[in-house]
Amino acid sequence: MSSSLQLKQALVVTHRLARLCVALRGNCQGCPKLNVTASVRGFGTGAAGSGEDGNNSENPAPKVPPFPLQAPLFGRRRSLSPLERVSRLLPQESLSPEVWQLIEDKKEDDNDRPGGAQTDKVPVEALHGDTHTHQEVEGSQGDIQRRGEEVDSVSAGDSLTAADAGPLTESTESAQDARVCLPGERLLSYGELVLAERRKKKRIAFQKMFTLEKDAKLFSPWGWIPHNAIAEHPSGPSLHTSLGVPMSLRRPSLEEFTLYMKRGPAITYPKDCAAMAMMMDVSEGDCVLESGSGSGALSLFLSRAVGSKGRVLSVEVRDDHHKRARLNYKHWRRSWSVRRGEDWPDNVQFHKADLQTAGSLLTGWGFNSIALDMLDPQLVLPVVIPHLHPGAVCAVYLANVTQIVELLEGIHCSKLPLVCERVIEVQYRDWYLGPSFRKDGSLNSKRAPTEEGQEEEEDESNGEGKDKASSPGPRPFGSVPYVARPHPEQLGHTAFLVRLRKIWK
Repeated sequence: MSSSLQLKQALVVTHRLARLCVALRGNCQGCPKLNVTASVRGFGTGAAGSGEDGNNSENPAPKVPPFPLQAPLFGRRRSLSPLERVSRLLPQESLSPEVWQLIEDKKEDDNDRPGGAQTDKVPVEALHGDTHTHQEVEGSQGDIQRRGEEVDSVSAGDSLTAADAGPLTESTESAQDARVCLPGERLLSYGELVLAERRKKKRIAFQKMFTLEKDAKLFSPWGWIPHNAIAEHPSGPSLHTSLGVPMSLRRPSLEEFTLYMKRGPAITYPKDCAAMAMMMDVSEGDCVLESGSGSGALSLFLSRAVGSKGRVLSVEVRDDHHKRARLNYKHWRRSWSVRRGEDWPDNVQFHKADLQTAGSLLTGWGFNSIALDMLDPQLVLPVVIPHLHPGAVCAVYLANVTQIVELLEGIHCSKLPLVCERVIEVQYRDWYLGPSFRKDGSLNSKRAPTEEGQEEEEDESNGEGKDKASSPGPRPFGSVPYVARPHPEQLGHTAFLVRLRKIWK
């Protein structure tokens, strides 16, 4: 389209074609002005609705005000309200006075917008009138370019999507930056372990432990979260996935690490590890023997118990279990160094050997306590008991009662200086505790005992009482009853713990 072309004659076209021509002519950068004469006619029969030539002296077509240049033809537009959508589909004479009043109120709200910003709008008369009307285009050229509103508003049923939302405002970023870290607090950084958790209806619906890596993503059934968005956050943020689902992220504890780490054999559960450490009375600086490294769960608990001054000798007969225990131990130490800025004590020595035939491995060792996690512990007791301090404890981890019987019979036949002090089974029972809800989702209310007549009146007005109970207003302290019962999901049997103490006979 040439820049010197001037459009001076009037056009008698429909509203859509008039606005489209204005937009196309407005894209011409060299035109200082664009005067378009448009006439929006009804689509009925008769002279007023005919599509004859616009040079009619009896009904001159009004001129359209100059439309702002450089207006985007297929850019963004303001989403229409349901009132505007319906009013544009109906003829003018069918609109009731109440609808016209709502339209006027909507115009006043747009005019009272803070900062004086007004959207480009066309009055309803220009859309549905049977007579010639003006197209009113309000707003400056800078406002249209800033909001990126679309010129053609006929197919305005689409609304802005979430992808059209802009970045965070400066106030939001300043509010995040204004947070002050507590003394000793460290932000999440690349290389450390993070535990993602999603709870649904007071139950854990998703849990995953992973290493925070640059440019990686955390995938879940509820969408994904980039690792870059997790880094440099304090532990425990609630971030939204790509599908808008909140996900809690935090540093895992040693208990959680042992539960979600990669494993070969079944692990010694944290509740049993803690009970064994207490049963053996492990303290800082002790020297402990562990037979049966497994996946390395008990090795980590013993390593933390003995501290940097103590030592743990972990022996495993199987090669795959030995490798898995070493990898898990190194993985935890590497994450700990990133998390705390200091090294986890390297106080565990892993050996692949059979204690029943490797007595030379224990030469020169003296142990404050011994932990045995194996099928036949009575076979290695004659080898390890001579290296146990007098009065110290040997804790045995067994899964079946028949194994306990064989262990005690083996001690009696070998005439070992051991006394069985205790056989226990560690059981944890989870409970559910929460407010009482009705079937419709509203909270229940405590009802004080009253007389029979008053109770009947309350029963008759039960519907009104439900409406009051379901109101979102604040409730006084102690007015909501609570439910307390054992949780339906309970951990089953894990193992039996046997405490053997060395004595002098």
